[in-house]
Amino acid sequence: MEKSEKIIELISHPHGNMTERQNLSYNCDVCKKSFSQKSNLTEHKFIHTREKLYHCDICGKSFTRSIDITRHKRIHTGEMPYCCDICNKSFSQKSNLNTHIRSHTGEKPYICDICGQSFSQSCKLTSHRLTHTGEKPHHCDICDKSFSQSSSLTRHKYIHMGKTPHHCDICNKSFSQSSHLTKHKCVHSGEKPFYCDVCGKSYTVSSTLAAHKRIHTGEKPYHCDICSRSFTESSSLTAHKRLHSGEKPYHCDICGKSFTVSSRLTEHKRTHTGVKPYHCDICGKSFSKSSNLTPHKRIHTGEKPYHCDTCGRLFSESSALTTHKRLHSGEKPYHCDICGKSFSDSSNLTTHKLIHTAEMPYHCDICGKSFPKRYYLTTHKRIHTGERPYHCDICGKSFHKRHQLTKHKRIHTGEKLYHCGTCGKSFMENSALTTHKRLHSGERPYYCDICGKSFSQNGNLTIHKRIHTGETPYHCDICGKSFTVSCSLTRHKRIHMRETISL
Repeated sequence: MEKSEKIIELISHPHGNMTERQNLSYNCDVCKKSFSQKSNLTEHKFIHTREKLYHCDICGKSFTRSIDITRHKRIHTGEMPYCCDICNKSFSQKSNLNTHIRSHTGEKPYICDICGQSFSQSCKLTSHRLTHTGEKPHHCDICDKSFSQSSSLTRHKYIHMGKTPHHCDICNKSFSQSSHLTKHKCVHSGEKPFYCDVCGKSYTVSSTLAAHKRIHTGEKPYHCDICSRSFTESSSLTAHKRLHSGEKPYHCDICGKSFTVSSRLTEHKRTHTGVKPYHCDICGKSFSKSSNLTPHKRIHTGEKPYHCDTCGRLFSESSALTTHKRLHSGEKPYHCDICGKSFSDSSNLTTHKLIHTAEMPYHCDICGKSFPKRYYLTTHKRIHTGERPYHCDICGKSFHKRHQLTKHKRIHTGEKLYHCGTCGKSFMENSALTTHKRLHSGERPYYCDICGKSFSQNGNLTIHKRIHTGETPYHCDICGKSFTVSCSLTRHKRIHMRETISL
């Protein structure tokens, strides 16, 4: 049966066959709890129907069976009569011991018949199957948010009640879930008890390890039903879906800016508070995001883990590699919605937009031209002063701007970073690649507004227009003759050179 057919079958019959090894899943129609045996379900249903005759004399909680109150009282007494003979860990219930023993044996008898993933507990399989169906049967009656598990709904409701019953005995911070407290305590202890057996990386909570392991297996069980994109974590799918819906539920109470995920709001708020909680233990520099600290540390270590498979260049950040690869492909995915100009890097687009939208507070006191950033004014002034601070260490040639020197050096090295994906030809500059690609596409975006003729390069249009205007900007300083293009003047000057030699 195909995977898609299995999912349809699962949605139609959510409690049907799982595998031969685990027989059938019997579900309570009152609370949705699942059981592997019908007799266990029958016994369980008495909880909902039978009178609760057995009362706990400590907390007052009532039960339908004497065995249940016996188990319950162990919460108060701390009695744990079931001991693991491998690690000596103790449990209050035999079923918990049986589940624990599987952590030693590696036994995972509950198998998903759609993807084949196996689990040590039937409840974990039941939760996992909901990732295939997308079913979230438990709804919050306050905010309408839905959950795949009733326990998740219970924990969620603490948010509305403001209930944070789990307190850290070190810093007194409170949490709505015990798992959050356990995770938080690792901040104080530095403990990361969950290790990846593939790469050795360690984590404070098992759920983070489980998500991490999918990097190695390639498993992406969470699918977007709009664009079919898949994710390793359900939280990533939830955040992704907001790109389609446009929903931004997390609002800054200071400036009103909205975000799709709460972590982005937390990071944003630090722009108002100035808090920078992530510190470099080498130089002491602080950052508002942990993601900024990680690449910063590579300045000290020299680590450059991201490798370009086209030219071999190394980078300390994956984003820098992604941007760099566009030099080879010529891709410019960021477009200005005002003038249509395109950029390979989003930061360059942001800077460019200042030309259209922002103030120009930096003015040149020589020609009056204005700029959105001080750096642009500094660079511009070099035109007037003649300053060329960037020197080629091979030929000594100097330049106003750093990127001009970078381009120039490729003449000496022969480096051609920009490759045509159609014919394989390479170029030193991205602009040359862009122009070249028009030979393949036949694109001629530059039109003469007088005769309608089109050109693949703006420079060719400029030259062509001189036919209509009669402009001849290139003058011979010997005889005064003028030309429309510089190459015609160069050829003409050879006449004078030959005349001089003949004399």
